[in-house]
Amino acid sequence: RKTMSNQINITEVDKVEILTLQDNYIDITALDNSAVVTRATPLLDGEIKSSILAEHGFSAVVKITTGDSTGTILFDFGFSPIGAAYNAKALGVPMGEVDVMVLSHGHSDHIGGMTELTRMIGKPGIGLVLHPRVFSYPRYIQPFPGFKMFFPRLTREALEGEGIEIVETAEPHPLLGGRALFLGEIERTTDFEKGFPIAYREESGKEEWDPIEDDSAIVMHVKGKGLVILSGCSHSGIINTVRYAKKITGIEKVHVVMGGFHLSGPLFEPIIDATTEEMKLLAPDYLIPCHCTGREAIMHMEKEMPDSFVLNMSGTKLTFSA
Repeated sequence: RKTMSNQINITEVDKVEILTLQDNYIDITALDNSAVVTRATPLLDGEIKSSILAEHGFSAVVKITTGDSTGTILFDFGFSPIGAAYNAKALGVPMGEVDVMVLSHGHSDHIGGMTELTRMIGKPGIGLVLHPRVFSYPRYIQPFPGFKMFFPRLTREALEGEGIEIVETAEPHPLLGGRALFLGEIERTTDFEKGFPIAYREESGKEEWDPIEDDSAIVMHVKGKGLVILSGCSHSGIINTVRYAKKITGIEKVHVVMGGFHLSGPLFEPIIDATTEEMKLLAPDYLIPCHCTGREAIMHMEKEMPDSFVLNMSGTKLTFSA
């Protein structure tokens, strides 16, 4: 497996706002707004009639402010063709402000809404940063021998047909002039994060286990607070992801760990304890498990790390300021 030792400087920023366009959960009666958390409102024209959709997928708009300058990243695209785009409209998100797009990995619950969201942004030539392995095909889940559940194919031709400029990189890649960083291929150093055991692909006509090398994340650095790390599914392991972010940036303090941690179901529940214990050592100020983390893991993390835990949902905006 690839190793990377060169550190990359990342600009300190004043504010990071993460608006979730899609997550697995929604509760419009939460009433728990704070300086950090802003929930979606069901009000439209003074009436309770604006719905927000939840799906098994993830998508977020990340707005980064430094002084009087703001840059915006669209991170992942949700599952269905319409879910994240519907929420963007319901929330009144100015999608035309998106400067660059990032794909955490090539699975269907992160690429489904790409066409509609790209059209809403409306910027021919907009960049999409991704790991080259997102184009692996065929890829599938094989829960038992002989039964294959295929992931939809993502092709360069389809993306270019939507006016997208593809930026392929397995190395860390600066975003927005260095205000954020795409981690590229993540080093896997823990002994318990072993990937998705039933994920497979074909290479040169031969079936092999799929390590999902394209799984990545983005990182920001809030001035005086530390790293903000946003993952899609963490097939590389969320602890590996945070460790790698610290290594690449040279920054020890972790302010926020957010995203899908892929601890759902019987294949991953055995490592919930180990993941949580390591997360305690990383000691983020905010821990925000999303999407594919799973109910058991989310409840465990909330119980074990109550002071840092935040429940995310579709339509929630999280604000982290210097």
